[in-house]
Order: sequence, then C-alpha cells, then structure tokens
Amino acid sequence: MSASNPLQQAYKKFRAIFGATILFSFFVNLLMFVGPLYMLQIYDRVLASRNEMTLVMITVIAVALLITYGVLEFIRSRMLVRAGLQFDSILSRPLFDRVARMQLANPTSGARTALGDADKVRSFITGQGVLAFFDVPWTPIFLALCFAFHPWLGWVAAGGTVVIFILALLNEYLTRNALQSANVEGQQASEFAGATMQNAEVIRAMGMQDALAERWKVKRNGMLISQAQASDWAGAVMSSSKFVRMSLQVAILGTGAYLAMRGLISPGVMIAASIVMGRALAPVEQAVGQWKEFVAARQSHARLKKLFAAVPEEPTRIYQEQPKGHLQAENVSTVVPGTRDTILRGVSFDLPAGKTLALIGPSGSGKSTLARHLVGVGDPISGAIRLDKVELPHWDRNQLGQAIGYLPQDVKLFSGTVAENIARFSDSATDEDIIAAARLAGAHEMISGLNEGYATQIGSGGSRLSGGQRQRVGLARALFGNPCLIVLDEPNANLDSEGEEALARCLNQLKGEGKSIVLVTHKANILSATDYTLILRDGAVQRFVATKELLQPQQQSPQHKPQQPPQTVSLSTAKL
Repeated sequence: MSASNPLQQAYKKFRAIFGATILFSFFVNLLMFVGPLYMLQIYDRVLASRNEMTLVMITVIAVALLITYGVLEFIRSRMLVRAGLQFDSILSRPLFDRVARMQLANPTSGARTALGDADKVRSFITGQGVLAFFDVPWTPIFLALCFAFHPWLGWVAAGGTVVIFILALLNEYLTRNALQSANVEGQQASEFAGATMQNAEVIRAMGMQDALAERWKVKRNGMLISQAQASDWAGAVMSSSKFVRMSLQVAILGTGAYLAMRGLISPGVMIAASIVMGRALAPVEQAVGQWKEFVAARQSHARLKKLFAAVPEEPTRIYQEQPKGHLQAENVSTVVPGTRDTILRGVSFDLPAGKTLALIGPSGSGKSTLARHLVGVGDPISGAIRLDKVELPHWDRNQLGQAIGYLPQDVKLFSGTVAENIARFSDSATDEDIIAAARLAGAHEMISGLNEGYATQIGSGGSRLSGGQRQRVGLARALFGNPCLIVLDEPNANLDSEGEEALARCLNQLKGEGKSIVLVTHKANILSATDYTLILRDGAVQRFVATKELLQPQQQSPQHKPQQPPQTVSLSTAKL
C-alpha cells in the first residue's frame, strides 16, 4: 500500500496510541500480582503472627493498588475507544468514496459490505479482543514467578499454557475455511434479501413470496451449515480448553500440597501459585474465546486492503473554466460489468452547446448506458466523452456534478425532505434556488399541495410519493444549480398529461436559456423539441441526423416511427 493510502494512515494513527496502551498494559499486568502477593502475606505472615495491624496495613496497601489497577484499566480502555474514533474519522470518507466508485463500476461486486468491514475491524481493535492479545506477552512473567515458587509448579503452569495455546491454533485451523464460507454465503443471502425486498409490491401481488423465500432460505442455509460446522469445532476446542483449565487447577493445587507436606514450600505459596497460574492462563483463554472475532476482523481487513488496492484515490483536479455544454463522444465502447458482453460499440457524436439531442432506439440498444456515461457514471473501456473538449475524468468531480443535471430512468430519491432532495443535500442551497428549480420543472404546485410542502419527509427511496411525483421531484433536482448540460432518461415515463405539458414547457425554457439537453425517449411527441436525433441499434450508431430531417419523411408517411427508421438508411456517425 502506498504512503497515501487512507487505510494505512488509519492504522498508523491507531499505532501511535499502541505504545501508550502497551505501557499501560505493563502496569495493569504488574498490578495483577497484588492478589497472589496479598494471599501469600496473609498465609505466611498474618496467620503466623496473628498481628491485626499487619493485616490492616497490607489490606490498605492492596486496596490502594487495586484502585490504581481499576483506574489504569479504565484509561487503557478509554484510549482504545478514542483511537477507534480517530481510526473511523480517517477511514470513513475515503472508504465511502471507494465503495461508491466500485459499486458504479461493478454493481455485483458486493462493495457495500466494506462499510461493515470497517466497523468489524474498529470494534476488534478497540474492544476486549485486542486487550487479550496485549496481555498475552506478559504470560511468561507470570510463568517465571511460578518457577520462582518452585520448578514443579512452573512446569505444571507452563505445560498447561502450551496445551491451551495449541488448542487456539487448532481452533484457527479447524474453523478458518468454514468461517470464510459462512461469511461469503451470508453476504450473498443478505444481498439477495435486500434486492428482493425492494420489489415487495411485485412479490406480494404476483404470488412470488413463497418461491423467493425458499430461494433465500437455500442461500441462508448454506451460511448456517458453514457456521454450524465452525461452531461445532470451536465448541469442541472450547470444551477441551475448559477441561484443561480446571484440570490444571487441580494439578497445581495437588502439586503444591505435596510440596507443602514435604516442607519445600509454604501453604501460602501453594495458594499464590494457583492464583498466578490462573492469571498466566487468562489472556490465552481470552484469546481463544475472541478467536472468532479475530478471524472476522482479519478477513474484513483483507477485503478492505483489496478494495483500497483496487480503487486508488482519485487524483486532485484543478477547477476548469465553467463549461458551456459542448458535448462530444468519440468511439465510446463499453461492456456489461464483470463480463465481455458489449453494450456500446464505437459510439460517436458531437452536440454543440445549447442544442438538444434525442437518443432513440429499441429496448436494449444501449440508450440508458450511454446516458450514464455522458454524466460520468462509469468509464468506457475505450473511447472518450468530452465536455467543452475536456474528458470527463479530467474534471473536478464536484465541479462536474454542479455543471450536470441528470434524471435516471429509475428515479432514486433519498430519505429526507423534498427540499433536501431537490437541493442535492447541499448545505449552501437557498430557498429561492430550490423553489426556482421546482418551478422550472413544473413541480412547485404539486409540492405545495403536499402535507408539509417542501418540508415533507419522503421516506426511504421516496416511498411516500407516487411515481409521477418522484419523477417531477427528480427533474427539479436535475435542474437545481443551473447546470449547463442536462441528461434526461425517459423523463415522461410516469407523467400524466399535466406533467407532460409541464415537461414540454420546461424543455422550451431550457432551450431558450441555451442549455445543452440529451433526451432519451420512446415518445414521438417530444421528438420535435430536439435539434438532433441519434438512433442506436445493438449498441452502435445507426444514424445521427438533424431531427427536422428525420421528421420530414414522417410527414409523408404518418405510420412511420422515428425510433425505427427504414433499414435501407445507411449508417452514419457524421458530425453536424
């Protein structure tokens, strides 16, 4: 990863607190000796001397040290939480940008899961899981103390630690593949369910619920089976670990009792050794218990690393002179994401600023794909699209977005108010600009008739609005900010006669203001409002011609449809 990689920067920021956390971990683990040392003093000094003052003093000292332990433990945990917030602040925005770009390039890539991956990594490195790994390095110190008590006690504790560590490695080996399979199958099931629920009305109306539920169940069962396999192995390892842990307590107490009877150690040493061994094993046991979370965080890290490697940071672009709307396409070709199936093949045209272009052609000819490319959504595999003779990728993304208005075929609105959606969620938008865009789109009266007017909450995806209302709010959003290039994909698909009249008035006003317009349509009544017509068939340009020239033969043959010109017409990509 490069030095500028945000993922690496986030880890670097987290590592800056690592040193302090390790230092605190040293003192936290050092204070773990309070318990066994207190017990040792009770057995060997207080009970032997029966001195109450000694009992009071060592108890006061022990309590003071335990209070210090609690404070240090709190500070250590708080430091990790703050480090997690810094980790998220560095990573969240670059991650969101890359997920959005990856989703555009390949909608089936599952890039959205990376947002959850960041949460998994942050939760692990700021929670109890990472603290267990911080404490593991201090285990040898506790084992050394056991050896200091007596070598036999040290060997019992060391042997148990090795066995539990081997069980941890065995747990990793036995569950790795199953957990990876469960994660992949779980993502697939979740994506299938999400896509299905977006069409809940169709599912209910057409009796598809049972069939789709069964298909989701099959996908989910694959995840559950993999999870069950991993849980079975993990459960077996955890049970073995608990058995070893309890057996070790018996073994060290039995060994200590034997040594005490032989007079080689005191009874206090026997109890203290049992406590010290328990502390030596605790981090190892915690690491075993947190292993599933560790594996999940490691897999999430691998996916994040792959995403940041595959989607580099966009280079900083200088602001160009404000565009006028001169649009050019030169030999544009593209394929279905993730396949070799061609959608567009060598599409070229030249649209002067202030002119209107109609894109027509049969379904599946590539009209909507071309419209998306014209607004910079995705890059063609070859060729170039230019705005004012500058290729779209060379524009600053924010400047280009402000210069373009786009109404997709499937209008997507976002949870929020009508005004926020029209203003593209800009904080600097004024009420006057929002209302002006709505009036231009012919949507002002419709919006004013809503319960809360422009403050109406439209729900997720605009679910509280009808199809026609979403279309008109989407058109107002496209017109917001006075863009120079406006691309409308089937803008009258869901409009009634009143909406179509408002759209016609809007197009005439935009033409009068010198805006460049690209209009994807199947309806001939709107064709006369355009200057040029580009006919696509099978992803290639069949004809690029002045609209008035295309409409002249129709006046002689009324049954002729503009989107299906005579097959005898020669193909042309000539620039007008």
